[in-house]
Order: sequence, then C-alpha cells, then structure tokens
Amino acid sequence: MKTLKKLFLGCLLLASSFAVVSAQGLSHPRYPKREFRGAWIQTVNGQFKGMPAQKMQDTLIAQLNSLQEAGINAIIFQVRPEADALYPSKLEPWSRFLTGVQGQAPQPYWDPMQFMIDECHKRGMEFHAWINPYRVKTSLKNNLAAEHLYNRHPDRFVTYGDQLFFDPALQDNRDHICRVVADIVSRYDVDAIHMDDYFYPYPVKGVEFPDSARFAREGGGFKNVGDWRRDNVNRLIRQVHETVRGLKPWVKFGVSPFGIYRNQSSDPLGSKTRGLQNYDDLYADVLLWAREGWIDYNIPQLYWQIGHPVADYVELVDWWAKHSGNRPLFIGQSVMNTVQNADPTNPNINQLYRKIALQRSYQTIGGSCQWYAGAVVENVGRYRDALIAEYHKYPALPPVFDFMDDKAPGKVRKLKAVWTEDGYMLFWTAPKYKEEMDRAVRYVVYRFADGEDVDIDDPSHIVAITAYPWYKLPYADGKTKYRYVVTALDRLHNESKSAKKKIKL
Repeated sequence: MKTLKKLFLGCLLLASSFAVVSAQGLSHPRYPKREFRGAWIQTVNGQFKGMPAQKMQDTLIAQLNSLQEAGINAIIFQVRPEADALYPSKLEPWSRFLTGVQGQAPQPYWDPMQFMIDECHKRGMEFHAWINPYRVKTSLKNNLAAEHLYNRHPDRFVTYGDQLFFDPALQDNRDHICRVVADIVSRYDVDAIHMDDYFYPYPVKGVEFPDSARFAREGGGFKNVGDWRRDNVNRLIRQVHETVRGLKPWVKFGVSPFGIYRNQSSDPLGSKTRGLQNYDDLYADVLLWAREGWIDYNIPQLYWQIGHPVADYVELVDWWAKHSGNRPLFIGQSVMNTVQNADPTNPNINQLYRKIALQRSYQTIGGSCQWYAGAVVENVGRYRDALIAEYHKYPALPPVFDFMDDKAPGKVRKLKAVWTEDGYMLFWTAPKYKEEMDRAVRYVVYRFADGEDVDIDDPSHIVAITAYPWYKLPYADGKTKYRYVVTALDRLHNESKSAKKKIKL
C-alpha cells in the first residue's frame, strides 16, 4: 500500500500523465469552454458557528478567492441546514450554525446569504442556495427556538433515531418548505435552489420509520409503503420546481442525490453495485424527476474510488451518464477519496486525472462539483494545484440550460478603449433588452494576437468574465497590436455575438 504522502506527491505527475487521456476517446476538448465547476460550502459541520461576523466574512472571501483561482464557477452554499436560516427569515429562525444559538440574530447584524450572493457574482460565480428539506434536528439534544414551527405544530414532525424531521407525508409540510423556497427566490438573486441527498432519512439499523399508522390511514391507493413514500417525495420535488419556475423562470432547481439509484439485484436496469439505494432506501426517484422535468440538473454524489468493491466509480459514472434523463448531469467528486487512492494502473499517482478523463469522455456529463470546498482550498494532496495547472487551466462558462432559455442577448455596444486616471480601460455599453431573461448580467473578454484567427470557442483566450461593463487593459508600451473581443451573457449563460476592437498595448 502506498503512503498518502506518495499519493499526494503523485499530483506532480498529473500534467504529464494527461497525455494518455486522449487515447481514451474523449468527446470533449482537453480544455472545454463550457463546464460546470462547482464546490459545496457546508455550514452544518459547524465551521462558522459562533464565529464573529468580520472573521466569517474574511474567511468566506479567502475561500472564494482561492476557489476562483482554482477555476470554480459555481458555489453551492448551505443556507438551511436544520429548518433554520443563514439569512433573515420570517418563516424560520436564525441558524445555530451561525450564531451558536438557534433564533439568535447575528451581532453586528448581517445577512450571510446576501453577502455570499454579492461576493460570488463579483467573481463571475453562480450562487446556489442549498437547503435541506426535511431535517429539523441533527441530534435530539439540540434546542429549538421558541418561534420554531415545531413548537406550534409538533404533530407535523416525526422522531427517527436521534433526529427530528418534517413528516414527508403531510401537504402542510410541503407547503411550508415551498414557502421557504419562494421566500428565498423572491427576495434574493440566487441562480439556483439546491437539495442534497437527505430525503427520507438514511435507515437506522433495526428501526422502522414511524409512519405505519399514517400509511394505513392514507396509503390506500398504493401497493406498498415504499411507493407511497416515493410519491410523497415526488410531490415535494414537483411543487418546489413549480414554485421556482412561477417566480423566476431563470432560476434552476437541482439535486445532488446519493450516488446509487438502484442495484441490479433490485432492478435489472440498476448499476452493478451493492450499496444503499436512492429508490429503495431514501425513497428518492431521481430518474423520474429528470424524465418529468421536475429538476433542472443532477449531481449524484460519486464519492467512491475507482475499483471500490461495492460501488465502483467507473461503473457509476457510466451508469449515470446513460440514465441522465435529458437533464444536465454533473458528477459529485470527493476530494479526499480521490487523493487518498492510487490510480489502478499507476500506483505513483492518485486518481484525479483518470476521474477527470472519465467524466469528460461522456457527452452527457457537463462538469463536476467538489466535496468539499474546504478540501480544495486547503490544497489537500495538491488537488488545487492540479486544477490550476491542468484541469481548470483556463476559465469555463457553465453549460447553457437551453430547455429553460436558448435565446442569446444582444451584442454589447460602443466598445472603445479610453485612458482614465485608473489606467487604460476597455469600456462598452450593455445591450438593450425587453425581458429579464434577455438581460446581460455578465461579459466575457477575449484577447487575440494581431493576425490571429478569432476563435471564441477556445477558452485559452478568455482574459476576464466580469459583471462590469469595463476591463482594465494591461498597457505596456503601445507597440504590440491585439484584438479584443467582448460578448454578453444572460442569466442562463447564453452568449451573444462578438464585438471586436483592435488595440495597441
């Protein structure tokens, strides 16, 4: 067995190793221009609990700067870990994972979600508001604020193991969760609502979920309790999607389910795995949600290594790629698992290059998401170094969700270079628009050498992705000719036609 140190040092070999990837039949270019590159920032682990506001803000800014340098273009930030809020809400109390006491507002007062939205958008990153739908207590020892919904309607909740949950069978609970979603979407400029893998809770060995009496009363139309539970979750997913679409048709709704849908032992169409199952154990029929269009993207959590005896990463990537249901599919990557396991054909390096190669070999896979952001920032196993040096060497725009909107914004106008007191600046005017879906919210700036063909499909020419209608030019001596190209992006990353300007720097 190779030591972790040796595996970590293996990242140094990633760039040279990448040359072999082309032999594996990549359908994407080595440096794709369109790729979802997300990272999860969790709060339920308590990393920010009780942290002074300024320190938390400084910590988040440092993380975002590091992730931006690593090519990350989407942040999934946990804002509702326990039926609570990391933002001011009239529906649920302030989170204990912020202040240390549920219901206690931060002092000095600030809004972490709004702060993160602003900071992400400054950096050209999407912001996905991550909520847990049913969980109320991660431990029964935790105290709930006096204003918590549980204290008014305890009959709408169930205890299972050492945790407390909303009863998924109740329409009143689905309505409440959707009111929370509607509040977030209507008040905040989020790019997406995101749910992770916690639907019905993970099974506690030897303990039945306490809903047999309710099933006996209300489940008459179903053959078994499993079908009834799946229908309860299906109803929530559909209602959340309808809620989001009805308010802001450009906001996405996505999920990151557990990595196994079903094993072949349960369903011949399942994967060659032997683990816990979304469909049978968590009652999450993810494929149905994709087929019906109730979710806009799917990020299964494939946190195993290549060659895992129960849940092989290669098997699962292939399975999900073939069952994406005509909805964008991204792969949930475990940073720690990747760097702690050796490549099966080269024990001197870890599994990162092979995992990325496999991901990019499927046209149905449009990117990945890193679990967890902190591991990338900490550069565990030189993972971040490898992203910067090779896998995210150039910027990437998120994929276009053309089933939501495929109309590009207009061209930028009045592109010109101007000397200012801040230096030589490239300015432009935003394109005109009639509908919010057509409004330019970001711009892409490309640079080409004099006489070089203008190819905006090549991300190596991207010098900036910015929310502002200007770019500071790197003036040297005014003797070298360049051609700058600027395009506009709408909320769903449709890209406009190019505006061009020849400049001497």
